Amino acid sequence: MAENSDFEKRLRADLTTSMKAKNSVRTGTLRMLISAVIAEKVSGKEAHELSDDDILKVLAKESKKRGESAQIYIDNGRQELADKEVAEAAIIDEYLPTPLSDDELGAIVDTAIAQVTTDLGEPPAMRQMGQVMKIATGLAEGKADGSRISGAVKARLS
Repeated sequence: MAENSDFEKRLRADLTTSMKAKNSVRTGTLRMLISAVIAEKVSGKEAHELSDDDILKVLAKESKKRGESAQIYIDNGRQELADKEVAEAAIIDEYLPTPLSDDELGAIVDTAIAQVTTDLGEPPAMRQMGQVMKIATGLAEGKADGSRISGAVKARLS
């Protein structure tokens, strides 16, 4: 296999620092992230290297899982477990790009709609939502999840 990405090297270096500082929550979270990255590398028919963008997608997925788990624990009255999930999500989020504000996301969706309007020669309708989503997702560069982008696109197209 080829050399690890800079992002993966950073995760491993931060793990070493965390272990030396005896920060058990951070150490456990970083180990889990590295395991998730390795699992993604070997998924599919043959092992492959991940770009920094691919690793960010893995981290975003892990952060989202923590948020969903925390909500389930809160709903079931297990605050101590919810707190652990929230702490892990906060550590993961340190590695993710700053999420877009609603205004920034709206501007991206407006840009995507303008581009589709130019391509089609007329403003897009709901049936062209996929085209708008594709452009908006590319412009968002991982700073907003698909459901937020979808919601913003639907609001603008309806």
